[in-house]
Amino acid sequence: MAAPSVQLAQVNVARLRAPLDSAELADFIAALAPLNALADAAHGFVWRLQDEAGDATGVPVLGDPALIVNLSVWESLDVLRAFVYNGRHLDVMRRRRDWFARMAEAYQALWWIPAGHRPSVGEAEERLRALRERGSTPHAFTFARPFGPDGMDRSVPEQETRRGHAPGRA
Repeated sequence: MAAPSVQLAQVNVARLRAPLDSAELADFIAALAPLNALADAAHGFVWRLQDEAGDATGVPVLGDPALIVNLSVWESLDVLRAFVYNGRHLDVMRRRRDWFARMAEAYQALWWIPAGHRPSVGEAEERLRALRERGSTPHAFTFARPFGPDGMDRSVPEQETRRGHAPGRA
């Protein structure tokens, strides 16, 4: 079987409610290494941004010292979605309001990259800004309105979602 020609990059940023070394974030910090190990071992995981500590909490993003960044590459949208919305990751996500302030702007962006490419923080910032300015497009999109590698909108129309099935299914 031929290797895929594209992979999916994702960035998400979060605004800390307190300093990383505070008691308020102790549970988040305790969950970070196990969660990263879970991602590293997940089906379809390719790569993630890391600093000397093995995570990316020390990597500056968007010129804001209160923001932390997560930048990773996955084989497909389906494998990333399965990781994000299941198991231990979902358990940690449910507590995000304990550790992170609500953001008025988009905080996550997805985009297709050539297989083997490792996106930079600058590239991720540009994609996030593009999503904030133009909404979901093939250049930068969301789980709610995804685009395929071919640039086609892969979102399920709202009326189909309400009926409980995707287009083309009985």
